[in-house]
Amino acid sequence: MQSLDDIDRRILNRLRLDARITNQALASEVGLSPSACLRRVRLLEQSGVIRGYAAIVSHAAPHEGTTAIVQIELERQTEEYLVRFEKAVRDHAEIQEWYLMTGGGDYVLRVQIDGIDAYGAFHRDVLSRLPGVSRIMSSFAMRSNRRM
Repeated sequence: MQSLDDIDRRILNRLRLDARITNQALASEVGLSPSACLRRVRLLEQSGVIRGYAAIVSHAAPHEGTTAIVQIELERQTEEYLVRFEKAVRDHAEIQEWYLMTGGGDYVLRVQIDGIDAYGAFHRDVLSRLPGVSRIMSSFAMRSNRRM
């Protein structure tokens, strides 16, 4: 796909707010016919701009557990190391988000876990065994202002 135009950006912004919006409603909001809107959404999906759709679960849900913010340093920052690490991270549902960072650490992860004891096991059995990890620094959230 070429560069995004204003309509593409409006489609993406609206889908960020509600990915379950009907094509008819989305088309109406962005000023397109339903067929033209659906064609654009499919192009955005095919080009990888839209990589998927997900349910965002409230952190206020019962048994929400503990949120750990984990900074990871890798042995090396080569593309091979980054790809291997990211592939491995995707295999663990507890890792809710991850970011490749600039600055001191290589990655920041948001880990949702049942509690501190469960985190200890997760650190030992999962985080420390991720490919290329040389250092793990963990912090625990005491309060959140997440809007989702």
